[in-house]
Amino acid sequence: MLSIKISLPLWKIGLRNGLGAWAWPLVLRNLLVVVLVGWAGANAQAEVPLESLQVLHWWNSTSEHSAIDVLAVSLAEENVAWQEQLIPSGSGVGAIIVLKSRVLAGDAPDVAQLNGPLIGEWADLGLLLDLDKVAESGKWDKLLLPKIATWIRPRGHVVVAPLGIHRVNTLFYNRKIFAQYGLQPPQTWDEFERVAAKLHQLGIPALAQSSEAWQVATLFETLVLAEGGPNYFRDLFVKKEPSAYSDPRFGRALKRLRNLKQWMTTPNQELTWNEVTRQFADGAAAMMVMGDWAKGEMNAWGMATDSSFGCVATPGTADYHLFDIDTLAMFATKNSHRSAQLKLAQVTMSPAVQASYNQIKGSIPVLRNPDLSKMDSCARLSWNVFSRGSSAQVPSFAHRMATDETSRDAIIGEVYRYFMDDQITIQDTQRRLVSVARILTKIGMENNAQDTHR
Repeated sequence: MLSIKISLPLWKIGLRNGLGAWAWPLVLRNLLVVVLVGWAGANAQAEVPLESLQVLHWWNSTSEHSAIDVLAVSLAEENVAWQEQLIPSGSGVGAIIVLKSRVLAGDAPDVAQLNGPLIGEWADLGLLLDLDKVAESGKWDKLLLPKIATWIRPRGHVVVAPLGIHRVNTLFYNRKIFAQYGLQPPQTWDEFERVAAKLHQLGIPALAQSSEAWQVATLFETLVLAEGGPNYFRDLFVKKEPSAYSDPRFGRALKRLRNLKQWMTTPNQELTWNEVTRQFADGAAAMMVMGDWAKGEMNAWGMATDSSFGCVATPGTADYHLFDIDTLAMFATKNSHRSAQLKLAQVTMSPAVQASYNQIKGSIPVLRNPDLSKMDSCARLSWNVFSRGSSAQVPSFAHRMATDETSRDAIIGEVYRYFMDDQITIQDTQRRLVSVARILTKIGMENNAQDTHR
């Protein structure tokens, strides 16, 4: 008799946290995963034990769990169980700390959610499983978008399995409110100000926004992109050139960030991203700037794209795709699990998995030729811009695509300090960030685990 080892966080959904009725469909979906895994095990040859993989990640929302279910069910068909190692954290900070602690303790997980330059850092330590043979046999270079094919091999070898691409510079708007008052989604920040002013007269907050640091940084990086374009964005966040922080364009982006506070929901609380999304979904604000994972979450709540809400690029960024790529890294510390790790890498590239996972999560597939008929209007818009190539593709700073963790935290810290304290001037913030950039440059941090193709 086969022993099925799988851990799905049923008790964390709705029970311990006291969530409402919306949580129970997710519970039922997770129960379905267990049933399907059991079915797969029961139909396997009795002498073949069911393998399991510990997967450390921070995907904790309704839609994220459903997307994981797609991976878990497909993996179960390969006689491998997905063993949950969830570290709840909207920005992934907690999961990264736990990962480092476990590796130092000699207890690395089999698989971990990693993204951006962190991939190169772990690869440099020789801790990531080389996936070159899987990629070669699966013809990944022919199947993947060029940016993704480059991204997954930061040191010349494939070391992560790609899942999907999120567009961070997304503006969601309440279609009912906009139709009721004859409003159009703003294409520039000046247009946004005019729409916001009209909404204010109607007693409707324009912008749902959390004061959580990474969410403030998410809004701010879209302002920087609109103000200076991709090259200036890279000067700031990839190259970390000190002179870029004293540039008038950076000052204008800071000014815009502060001006936007008047249009935000009050009080401006530190809410999780899905709590802010719920605020927007409930009509507490007419617009929201958030990555397209918020679309996946609203879809999971029963809200239809183009009916309940619409999405466009954040003002001034229609020609750009500020991207965040979901990837899974296999840790090369347990030889007995290598075959299961390779199976998971193969599963991620299945066209069926790519379509289902990304449709649920709100992202787009990493493939050159995905089934566009399975995409809604938001996904097609994201796909059309990203597929234009490197001139349109910009690595998200707030979501670890542009720079190392220490640099990211230092820069976000100064922007957050400015956002929270109206007594801090634009000039003071620029001066402090110039100093931060000089220090980072001096110690050579920008050269550590950097991907020159970003």
